[in-house]
Amino acid sequence: MDFENIEYLQHGNDRQRQAYSVLSNNQILSKLKQFDPILAGTLPINIDIEDSDLDIICCFADKQKFQKAIKDNFSNEKKFTIRELSSSNPLAIVVNFFVDGFKIEIFGQSIPTKQQLAYRYLIVEHNLLNKHGEKFRQQIIKLKRQGHKTEPAFASALNLTGDPYIELLKFEVANKSPFH
Repeated sequence: MDFENIEYLQHGNDRQRQAYSVLSNNQILSKLKQFDPILAGTLPINIDIEDSDLDIICCFADKQKFQKAIKDNFSNEKKFTIRELSSSNPLAIVVNFFVDGFKIEIFGQSIPTKQQLAYRYLIVEHNLLNKHGEKFRQQIIKLKRQGHKTEPAFASALNLTGDPYIELLKFEVANKSPFH
């Protein structure tokens, strides 16, 4: 599955097709092209719920250049906010706004997008959903509707103990095994 190209959304469910239209018609990813954007989160893997946002991860080398590009392209959108997460290591810039009924969240760090946690979770969760099937997917959605965040929902469904964020990344190593 190539998550770097959103063409796959055109063949998905109604919400995925709507997201494709919104992202394409508003040129959101093309406006972010220089920052290697990837749509991550729950929508690409079909576990989004009604209030899920479109999570777009980006990589920047120059914080000011990234912030300027964001403001130039999106500051006129509904409920636009931009903030720095200094608690994140490295620092992250989080942008939120609404376009055509979708809440968009852009998350930028100075880490290549495919090395960011959001992408790594996307791949792990995609593989787990493929392995465990539709009943498992429905269980994740049910847990999310009950208020669980995505990674804790997976941990609960898999009966994992300990920190769900750490435990889920252990599947990343397992998936790289030639014996899997």
